[in-house]
Amino acid sequence: MNHSEQKNTTWLFEITPKNKFFSLNLKEVWQYRDLLLLFVKRDVVTVYKQTVLGPLWYLIQPLFTSITFTIIFNNVAGINTGTVPPFLFNLAGITVWNYFTACLNGTSNTFGSNAGIFGKVYFPRIIVPLSIVVSNLLKFGIQFFIFICFYGYYYTQGAAIGMNTATLFFPLLIVMMGVLGLGLGMFISSLVTKYRDFSNLVGFGVQLLMYLSAVMYPMALIKEKLPDYGWLITYNPLAYVIETTRYMLLDVGHISVLGLGYTFLITVLVFLVGVLIFNRTEKSFIDTV
Repeated sequence: MNHSEQKNTTWLFEITPKNKFFSLNLKEVWQYRDLLLLFVKRDVVTVYKQTVLGPLWYLIQPLFTSITFTIIFNNVAGINTGTVPPFLFNLAGITVWNYFTACLNGTSNTFGSNAGIFGKVYFPRIIVPLSIVVSNLLKFGIQFFIFICFYGYYYTQGAAIGMNTATLFFPLLIVMMGVLGLGLGMFISSLVTKYRDFSNLVGFGVQLLMYLSAVMYPMALIKEKLPDYGWLITYNPLAYVIETTRYMLLDVGHISVLGLGYTFLITVLVFLVGVLIFNRTEKSFIDTV
């Protein structure tokens, strides 16, 4: 093909260097939407393909965790959940928390676990962590269905629980948790490419963060019992999401408008920083992984 023919040729896709300081690549993500769906299917099918119980792990983990929390924190430690059954109180927080941790853990090693395919073919790299967030919605849906089943059981037994008009905005909380897990996961994944031992801290950090996110206790309780350390909870955006979830689903506690506004700002900031660092890392990560 000579020079004049090249000038008159219209290409379907054109791959060019990324010179922008920040780019979400939404146009490219839409062009590769079939690949996104393929990755989602891969994540759903292969995770438990060679396990004995398979998808039942989706149910076992939150149930056993809720039972453990109920025994230790409610029966032994005596944490009062008011009119809400302790098991249901814990299950509500764990269900939402599990979605965040699944998104965070799944995206925190994006470059390392996909180095082989990244080094062979081009596609928008952000599709991989995005597919993890989308596929985890299925896991969340299964666990939320279990919560609804127990909710119906306790409701028929006369438990003082109920939903309110704020429940209509519950999907927005899930989106917020997914975006926060995505942004933080992309940021961590970028660090792991240079500092391998950082990945060992992720599991420990997530466990520690759970205790600071009001998953197994009301925020008001920690402020009352430990006033010198209660301020740690107020600066944790995840705690407001957990607390609001229980208000929407169980009509217990309250909604902090300022807290949710703070959480939204932190979520947007973490996501934008995560995308920025992720895009910069994808240009040279193959030399360090």
